[in-house]
Amino acid sequence: MITAEYTIPGIHVTDHEVEVPLDWSAPDSGGTIRVFARELVDPVRRRDDLPRLLFLQGGPGGKSPRPTAVDGWIGEALKSHRVVLLDQRGTGRSSRIDGRVLAARGDASAQADHLTRFRADSIVRDAEHLRRTVFGGGRWSTLGQSYGGFLTLTYLSLAPEGLDACYVTGGLPSVWPDAAEVYRRTYPRVEAKNREFYARYPHHVDTVARIADRLAAGDVVLPSGDPLTVRRFQNLGLDFGMKPGYERMHWLLDEAFATGDDEPSDTFLAQVEARTGYTDNPLFIALQETLYGAPGSGATAWAAQAERDRLPRFAEDARPLLFTGEMVYPWMFEEIRTLRPFRAAVELLAAREDWSPLYDLDRLAANEVPVAAAVYFDDMYVDANLQLATAAHVAGTRVWVTNEYEHDGIGSGRVLSRLLEMVAEFGGPRTGDGAATGRR
Repeated sequence: MITAEYTIPGIHVTDHEVEVPLDWSAPDSGGTIRVFARELVDPVRRRDDLPRLLFLQGGPGGKSPRPTAVDGWIGEALKSHRVVLLDQRGTGRSSRIDGRVLAARGDASAQADHLTRFRADSIVRDAEHLRRTVFGGGRWSTLGQSYGGFLTLTYLSLAPEGLDACYVTGGLPSVWPDAAEVYRRTYPRVEAKNREFYARYPHHVDTVARIADRLAAGDVVLPSGDPLTVRRFQNLGLDFGMKPGYERMHWLLDEAFATGDDEPSDTFLAQVEARTGYTDNPLFIALQETLYGAPGSGATAWAAQAERDRLPRFAEDARPLLFTGEMVYPWMFEEIRTLRPFRAAVELLAAREDWSPLYDLDRLAANEVPVAAAVYFDDMYVDANLQLATAAHVAGTRVWVTNEYEHDGIGSGRVLSRLLEMVAEFGGPRTGDGAATGRR
C-alpha cells in the first residue's frame, strides 16, 4: 500500500507499508506487524524502467536513512537505480519496539521469544514479501552496510532467487558464528583505536582521567536521571571505528568542564546521554549478541563481558582509561533507562541455546549471485580476517580490501561505485526472466 508520494530536492519518494506475519514460521497464528519501506528515484526518471537496489541498514536495530540531499551512496545509486530503504522490523515506522511495547508482550519468557522474531531470517522474509507483493516480483540487488552484510548472507541462504547482485560494505560476518571468538578479535582492535586517539590528542589522557576520577566518586547524574558511571563513559569508544570518531570525542572532551572545578558541564552530560542512551535504537543493544546465536554454538553467555573480565587494561580504574567499542554488557540493562525494560528478556536470550540457523553453508558454497564486498582492513567492528574467510566460502564473491576508509566508508559514493564496477567487470548482475524491473 502506498501511504504517501512526494518530492524532496533531487529525490522523488514513495512510501510503502505492508502487513506481515510476526512469526514467519507460523504465519497464521502469531498476529501481524507493519513493515515500512521508502522508495527513492531521480525525479526526472520516475517513469523509467530502472533496476531496484534494496538497502540493508547496519545495526541490528537500525532504521533506514532519512535522506536530505542527493549525495553519498544514495546520490551514486540514483544514477542507475531505484533505491528501496527498508525500516527493518522493530525500527522506524516498522512496528518499532521500545520498552513499553516489549512489556505488553507478557512475562520475560514471552518477551524473549518475541525478540527472537526480529532476527535476520525474519527481516529477509519481510524483504521477500515486499519484493513479491509491492515491487512486482522481479529480482533486485542489495547493498548491505555492516549488519546489512549479515542480512545479505542470510538472504543468499534463504532466498537467492530474489537477488541479481549483492554489494556489501564492512559487513561480511563469519558464517561459523562464535561470539567469544568475535570479541577475542575485536578487543585488541579497540585497544589500538584508543592508542591512536591518545596519540592524536595526548592532552586528553589527563582530561579522561580527570573525568573518570570524578565519576568514580559518584553522584554525577545525566539529564534523564541515570547515573553516569565510568563504564558508561567508556562506552563512548563505540564511535572510534568511524572516520570522524576521534574528532567527535575530542570536541566532547574539550567542553567537559565549564568552570575551573571538576564538575562535568551540562553540555558534556547532555551529549554523553545522547550518545549512550540508545533511545532511538534499543534493539541495537538488546539483539547485539543474538547475531552469533546458531545451532550448536551454545549460549552467547554475555561473551563481551566475559572477554573484558580477562583484560584488566579495560578496567574502570586503569590509566590511561580505555574506551570500549561495540560491546554489550549486563550492567547496561540496569544503568540505562531505555534499556531497563529489556533486562529480564535479554538475560534469557544470553542463556538461550536453541537458535534457528541464519546461514546455509552448502547453499552459500554453491552461490550463483554476484557478490562484491568492501573489507576495511582496520575495521573495529567486523574483523577483516573473519570477513575474508567468509568470502572464500561464498562462491562468486569478490573482495576489495582497503584501509582508505573506516567502517562508515559507505558515506562516500566512491565505495558503492567501486563495488558496482567490480560486479560489472565480471558480467554484471544476473539477467533472465527474474531480472528486476522498476516500474509499478
